[in-house]
Amino acid sequence: MSRMFPEIQKKFFRLALALICLPYLIHAGQDDFAPGIQELYRLDWLPRLRQSVQTGCVSSYDRTGGNDDGFSGKYSYVRKEDGGLVLADLKGPGCIYRIWTPTPTDDPMEFYFDGEKTPRIRLKFRELFTGDHAPFLSPIAGSGAGGFVSYFPLPFQKSCKVLMRAEKVQFYQINYALYPESSGIKTFQSAMLAEDAARLDRARELWDSAGGDISRQCAYPGDTLQILKSSRILAPGKTVDLFEITRPGRIAGLRLKPADMLAGKARALLIKMFWDGDRTPAVLCPAGDFFGASWGEPAIQSLLVGTKDNTDYIYFPMPFDRSARIELVSEATGGEPVEVQAELVFAASPRTGQEGRFYATWRRENPTIPGKPFTFLDVRGQGHLVGCILQAQGMEPGSTPFFEGDDQTMIDGKSAVNGTGSEDFFNGGWYDVPDRWEGRKSFVLSGCLDYKKHLGRSAGYRLMPADAYAYRQCILQTIEHGPENNAVPADYCATTFFYSREFPEPGPASTPVADRKAAEFKRFKFTPGWSVPIHAFSFQNVVLTKKTESIGGVEVRYFSMKAAGEDYFGPPFVSFEFDIPEAGKYAVAAEAVLGPDQGLVRMFLNENSRGDAKDLFSDERRVSGALPFGVLALRPGINVLYFKVIGKNPRSSGFGFEPVSFIFERVE
Repeated sequence: MSRMFPEIQKKFFRLALALICLPYLIHAGQDDFAPGIQELYRLDWLPRLRQSVQTGCVSSYDRTGGNDDGFSGKYSYVRKEDGGLVLADLKGPGCIYRIWTPTPTDDPMEFYFDGEKTPRIRLKFRELFTGDHAPFLSPIAGSGAGGFVSYFPLPFQKSCKVLMRAEKVQFYQINYALYPESSGIKTFQSAMLAEDAARLDRARELWDSAGGDISRQCAYPGDTLQILKSSRILAPGKTVDLFEITRPGRIAGLRLKPADMLAGKARALLIKMFWDGDRTPAVLCPAGDFFGASWGEPAIQSLLVGTKDNTDYIYFPMPFDRSARIELVSEATGGEPVEVQAELVFAASPRTGQEGRFYATWRRENPTIPGKPFTFLDVRGQGHLVGCILQAQGMEPGSTPFFEGDDQTMIDGKSAVNGTGSEDFFNGGWYDVPDRWEGRKSFVLSGCLDYKKHLGRSAGYRLMPADAYAYRQCILQTIEHGPENNAVPADYCATTFFYSREFPEPGPASTPVADRKAAEFKRFKFTPGWSVPIHAFSFQNVVLTKKTESIGGVEVRYFSMKAAGEDYFGPPFVSFEFDIPEAGKYAVAAEAVLGPDQGLVRMFLNENSRGDAKDLFSDERRVSGALPFGVLALRPGINVLYFKVIGKNPRSSGFGFEPVSFIFERVE
């Protein structure tokens, strides 16, 4: 018996160990975690704590802290080689997860793996993003909002060198992760294996489903999904439980409606989620912002979070050990009750020892701190960052210089990622340039939620299922406000999604409702010398230009209309499209260049003159103050106003009109 007892102990120990590991073993199966293509569609892997030993990014950021993040090309390579520039030289095992640029060219781009002298991939830089050059296929690779991005993963066992055969490269970012030797990473194969081709097809099919129900992909294969439903009346100042689950499992999807009632500029409705009996919520956010609202309006329609058909959705897997509870809290002081309808997709697979819990936090700095970047996330523990949504608004309408700031990431106390511009972090490019980072554009993992220069605002989002920022001890995720030294004051607020092994320190913090309300300008400014849309102008005898000129020792950018005579239908004119945030009566004024060749200008709406004509003649060129043109009742959205040169001062030599800005101030 004495000899048998240790053997019996061993058998019981092995049995106990097997029972402990059983949930993980069942779900791991033969298709277990491996860096590469599967990360693009195995959303059930999202909670898994990353095994990488380093997360990083090679980019063209200005090493001096200035704003030359690619303009000159001075910092757009790690070294020069005969015939080209080395953009990255990574030592593995590892995987490249994201390649981004706003400045693609036709220069050849080459990828050398594991020290080989011949590149396994060679194509034009631009072809990396067109979506029709295998394996960089749409929608895994593509462009939008001024940026070009590829998420096709490029794993390597020993090394990967990225070479551009060009004399100059401008903006770029290459995100990667390095893994331990035991990771079993297999180097990218030029001739894709059949299983990898099938995996790429699965990823592309999933990514084409943005806005649809993808909860099946957020649960382990073979899991049975159960849809739980609830309907609650949420009155002002009250709290309702949407769901309370008292058994282990995971949330594979959550849908709430009506989305327009859950959002709003007041941000008075909060969503809270609690895991495993914690008293402090793991998710604590204004409900609208949690689902991607932009200044109170539903805005995102991405793969993992957003709004469609007035229904908010989120598909980040949320595993827990024992219990889960979801609350909606109204901190509104008035108004009508809201009937909330909710659906939760539940799977009974509990959290494994390899998974973190899901967290979301909301932070606002209004104004931002001079000399310090805005903080998305600053926590201790082990986990990985998987998404950021930012709403940014300046203190003055008519300009957005704060968006020149770069994102910066410190991981485990070391600098890991240095960005090249705020819109770049969100896979965009060239804010304030037509047909690029302007207006609302939503893509699979990123997009522009808002860019309204006249309101001094910009917003973007980026989700990071494969290119997550993994940390073992701590992470500090920030973004600058201003081109240098964080010197441009602004109002920044952000929702940040992440997974953490244990409750993070510090956890999500509450913000008083009075400090959450979106700021609004009663006075805002359009600058036609930049990108205010022109609706129409005279059919003949008019020349339009945009100019920058030193006037009175100051660089002034303005719109210029020079008329040489009458139009077919009367006085020469130009009309602009003005995007008005809310209905109301507005006093309209303009700052304009005065000079010896300027005309007599009057504002028209629906062919009716409004206000007094303004004589823009002056013996010397100078910029006027705000000249009142009249008061108009305007509707929300696009309003078209005409400005006609109805004559000229007898001393004037021309019929010019050169506005610097149009100023709208709400009077009622």
